[in-house]
Amino acid sequence: MNIFTNIYQYRELLKTSIKKDIGGKYKKSFFGILWSFINPLLQITVYAIIFPIIMKNNIENYTVFMVCGLIPWTFFSSVINRSSCVIVDNGNIIKKVYFPREILPISLVTSETVTFVISSIIILGFVLGYGMGISVYICFFPLLLIAQYILSIGLSFIVSSITVYFRDIQHFINVFLQLLFYGTPIVYSLQTIPEEFRWILHLNPMTYIIEGYRNIFYYQQKPDVGHIFGVIVLGIIITIIGYFIFNKLQKKFAEEL
Repeated sequence: MNIFTNIYQYRELLKTSIKKDIGGKYKKSFFGILWSFINPLLQITVYAIIFPIIMKNNIENYTVFMVCGLIPWTFFSSVINRSSCVIVDNGNIIKKVYFPREILPISLVTSETVTFVISSIIILGFVLGYGMGISVYICFFPLLLIAQYILSIGLSFIVSSITVYFRDIQHFINVFLQLLFYGTPIVYSLQTIPEEFRWILHLNPMTYIIEGYRNIFYYQQKPDVGHIFGVIVLGIIITIIGYFIFNKLQKKFAEEL
C-alpha cells in the first residue's frame, strides 16, 4: 500500500510533473501541441501509401482500419521508449532531492495517456470523414484506456528501473518494439494470419487492446469484454511485479546514476 500512500502525500508533485511533461514535450516548438496530431498523421500517410497501394492490401476503408491500431500503438511504444530513459534522465534530481521515485514513471505514463486521448480525435476524424459514423460501442473506450494504462504502468516500472543498471536495454527496446509492431495486428487483419499461428499473436496483450479499439471504431461492434478484463487482470499482475522490482532496485538508484 506504500505506493498509494506516497502518491497521495506527493500528489502535488505528481500533478506538477505531469503538467511539466505535457508542456515541456513541445516547449519552444512552433506548432506546440499540434505535434500530437502531426506526428501520427505523417505515420498514417506513409502506411496508407505503402500497404494498400504498394502491397495491394484490399481491406475496405484501410486507412481507418490502420488508424484504429496505429494511434494506440504509438501511445504504447512511446511509453516503453521513454520509460527506458525516465530515471536516467532525472538522475541529478534523484541524487539531490528525496521524493517517491515511482512518481517519475507514473507521471510519464499519465502524460502520455493525455496525449493519446488528444490524438484519439484523429481516429474520430477519419471515422467521420469516411462516413462510417460513431456507434454506441464507443462507450467502451474508457475501459480499453484503463486496461492499456494499467498495463503501461506495470511495464514502465520494470523498464525504467532495470535500465538504470543495464543501459544497453535502451537499444534493445528499439529493436524489440520494431519486431512487436509486426507481431501486433496494426497494419494487417488478425484474420489474415493462418489459424494455427494466431495463438502467437494472442500471447501479446496489445493484440486484444488493438482489436478492442478497432471493434468500437471500425467494425462498430461490442468488443470482447472478457479479453479486456483479462488484460486488466494481467496489467494488475504486471504492475504488482513491476512495483516490487522497482522498489527493490530504487534503493541504489543514486549510486548507479
